[in-house]
Amino acid sequence: MKKIWIGMLAAAVLLLMIPKVSLADAAVGDVIVTLGADLSESDKQKVLDEMNIPDNATMVTVTNKEEHEYLGKYIPSAQIGSRAISSSSITIAKKGSGLNVETHNISGITDEMYLNALMTAGVKDAKVYVTAPFEVSGTAALTGLIKAYEVSSDEAISEDVKQVANQELVTTSELGDKIGNENAAALIAKIKEEFAKNGVPDNKADIEKQVDDAASDLNVTLTDSQKDQLVSLFNKMKNVDIDWGQVGDQLDKAKDKITKFIESDEGKNFIQKVIDFFVSIWNAIVSIFK
Repeated sequence: MKKIWIGMLAAAVLLLMIPKVSLADAAVGDVIVTLGADLSESDKQKVLDEMNIPDNATMVTVTNKEEHEYLGKYIPSAQIGSRAISSSSITIAKKGSGLNVETHNISGITDEMYLNALMTAGVKDAKVYVTAPFEVSGTAALTGLIKAYEVSSDEAISEDVKQVANQELVTTSELGDKIGNENAAALIAKIKEEFAKNGVPDNKADIEKQVDDAASDLNVTLTDSQKDQLVSLFNKMKNVDIDWGQVGDQLDKAKDKITKFIESDEGKNFIQKVIDFFVSIWNAIVSIFK
């Protein structure tokens, strides 16, 4: 578990520490890559080959010190560890295409968790890939991804927003351990969708109600401690400069992609295969008792 947390934290910071290179004219297809400073040469080459990085990609190294700087408020120092190993890339996509996340060797953070946190930070229209040479949790990747986006788009993201996005990722991951990753990501997304559609609540009591309503709608049961954790997170979100209109737009695009996949021939075939699989299991069970 300790090994997983160390890698998890190594990934969020990787993407925050890209040098100040102005890429205001970055074009569709341009790539920014972050590499953990403690990767061996063989592991570094392994992840670069895996990500199929072009020769003109902008490369950046992230240190463990930087990981502690951005995650120390939310995770104990011992869990952050002493090695920076996670790697990631962000590829500029065409305007209006939305966010797409893919991961490899990441066990603690789901694609949806990354999507949620990146949307909070203001990242849009990009293809994101997070990986490591062996299995890690993936929390530390967010920080570097945010920085990579800043460099590629020449858009500064405030420190307060970066901090709350990192806090969101950690909170969602911890909540996922208790109620399931899918439930945790869906709950966070639903509350954010309410913020985007109906405006940011005026006070803590209104946030508590939105958390309760979202949990009820999704049939998720929260302990008082879990509810307090979510209320604290969204109360912080309320007080920082988040573009909720853009968050809502990115959430809509993400839902559209899922809908289009389900309605596509590929999606229908996939769903049918899942149905057939469970039917075959059921038939096998029934046959035992005949």
